[in-house]
Amino acid sequence: MATMEPSPSVRISIHRGAATIVKQVVKRPVPDGLWVQCPGCKETIYRRDAEQLQNVCPHCEYHFYVSAKERIGQVLDDGTFEEWDGHLLPTDPLGFADKKRYIERLEAEQKRTGLSDAAVTGAGMIRARRVAIGVTDSAFIMGSMGSVVGERLTRLIERATQQDLPLVIISGSGGGARMHEGILSLMQMAKVSAALARFHQAGGLFISVLTNPTMGGVAASFASLGDLVFAEPKALIGFAGPRTIKATIRIELPPGFQTSEFLLEHGYIDRIVPRGRLKSEIARAIDYCGK
Repeated sequence: MATMEPSPSVRISIHRGAATIVKQVVKRPVPDGLWVQCPGCKETIYRRDAEQLQNVCPHCEYHFYVSAKERIGQVLDDGTFEEWDGHLLPTDPLGFADKKRYIERLEAEQKRTGLSDAAVTGAGMIRARRVAIGVTDSAFIMGSMGSVVGERLTRLIERATQQDLPLVIISGSGGGARMHEGILSLMQMAKVSAALARFHQAGGLFISVLTNPTMGGVAASFASLGDLVFAEPKALIGFAGPRTIKATIRIELPPGFQTSEFLLEHGYIDRIVPRGRLKSEIARAIDYCGK
């Protein structure tokens, strides 16, 4: 019996003058990350379908995490972003250490995320309207507010005041003040809020956009001080988390507590805006307010 050289999917055997074709099933592994499970509806969805909808589930409209860079690309006109104060880098003023030294944690986070800290600030165009824009990113130590985050946001607000620009800050911070920097971190809440007060006195327009999650010191300071406060659907927004509150006061919390929908009903935010409409809604608000 003679056997011909097999191909990846077909093997041809010759036996007693007759040719026999035997199909071999070749199992090809599914590439990692091709499919994702939606945390909202638990459906398994094709990642590319969600990406085409700006990382929104096509079934239940759950809004997936997106990075600061992606948010800037979604909101600003292509090629118009100019970063400000990217040279400001975090240090370890307290020599803090828990499971690892803070300086080592910073280096690991910078390498993993490609960010120098949890906030990116600058200027750009939204449908041909120039704005000052800041974005916090929960991927970097949960988007917590350290000295650099506070300083970048404060300088952003001050430049928006000087240049008479509308101000947009998109918050995605679940960590509040950054404990690794102690009181130096906590004071950023007051510093950023004071800059916003001066911006308001100068007649500036501040549009605050809350995404999932916006918690802790961020929610308790600048994120709640917008002239207009927008939020993505089903975002978790508040100071302490619902599990912490429930364990502290020992009562059942209302359905949907600390979600965008609950806070809209109780007057904490002005509008729920799906991600795909955010750019247009910001541009419309700027025009409506005469900025």
